[in-house]
Amino acid sequence: MHVLLLEPNTLLAQTYATMLGAAGYSVAHAATAQSAIDAADQQQPDVVILELQLAAHSGVEFLHEFRSYPEWRQVPAVVQSALPPATLTAAQESLRRDLGVHAVLYKPRTTLQQLLRVVRGLTLDGQGAL
Repeated sequence: MHVLLLEPNTLLAQTYATMLGAAGYSVAHAATAQSAIDAADQQQPDVVILELQLAAHSGVEFLHEFRSYPEWRQVPAVVQSALPPATLTAAQESLRRDLGVHAVLYKPRTTLQQLLRVVRGLTLDGQGAL
């Protein structure tokens, strides 16, 4: 199973990639929206984990472009963001319905085990919860 990780913070990306790798996932890390599109071109991801706050293009802009390709429309996405939950409350339904986001996680309160549980749920049975 292949994970596309769109995370601008190199230290966090290394931590997530190490944890996911130890759980048996291959991980492609991208720090920008364009490099994430390029990485997805290289290898079809089974799930995408992304931060919404990115330089140049936001995570939402990335998802709009990502979903514009037919082969990526059904790939589940997990938002793992430092944006406070109250900021995303109103947008969660649109993220789920329009952009295929299966879970929205708040980085400061999400453990590595919780993130792994969500990814496993999406890659093992295609289910997830927002």
